[in-house]
Amino acid sequence: MQKTKITDLLIETNAISLNFDQKFKWASGIISPIYCDNRILLSFVKQREVIIDAFVENIKLNYPDVELIAGVATSGIGFAAMISQKMNLPMIYVRSQSKNHGKNSQIEGKFSKNQKVVVIEDLISTGQSVLNVCNALREESVEVLGVQAIFTYQLSKATNNFANENVELKTLANRQDLIESMKSSQNYSLENIDDLNLFFNSLG
Repeated sequence: MQKTKITDLLIETNAISLNFDQKFKWASGIISPIYCDNRILLSFVKQREVIIDAFVENIKLNYPDVELIAGVATSGIGFAAMISQKMNLPMIYVRSQSKNHGKNSQIEGKFSKNQKVVVIEDLISTGQSVLNVCNALREESVEVLGVQAIFTYQLSKATNNFANENVELKTLANRQDLIESMKSSQNYSLENIDDLNLFFNSLG
């Protein structure tokens, strides 16, 4: 599955929203004309199967010694569950911070020290949320092999954040792939695409 095909699926399932008049606020606080809601993919059986198969292929290729799959709460949990089932691996999920009731757990599920884990996220903007999860796992002496996500906006801030935390990021698709898919779609004008490129260039 080529990366551009993944972004075709994002467009096909209406995971991509574009609005230059009423912009979106990302979890990172960035105000943006584009919003990518990958969680909607869970509602489409055939498309999500393509996504899960691509994840599994990438993980087997890049992290053959993986022992555990971790989903980022909440957006990565559904994908992590299907990946772990397909790979016959145990799964946990991790909150960005500890809950304030029950056992006050941040990590849910059974894991062991030095266990090798791949972390699953749906989307990368600045990467701070998933890096908080990686740090929580490292504090419990779990070995983070890397992060796998469906899509990244390719922001320089994210690149720097992952480098600073020494965490490897691999994604199924990225911003440039999406731009190419948009050019092939009848849903977006060249003006839309030019304006989107200007927005991303302004972020660096």
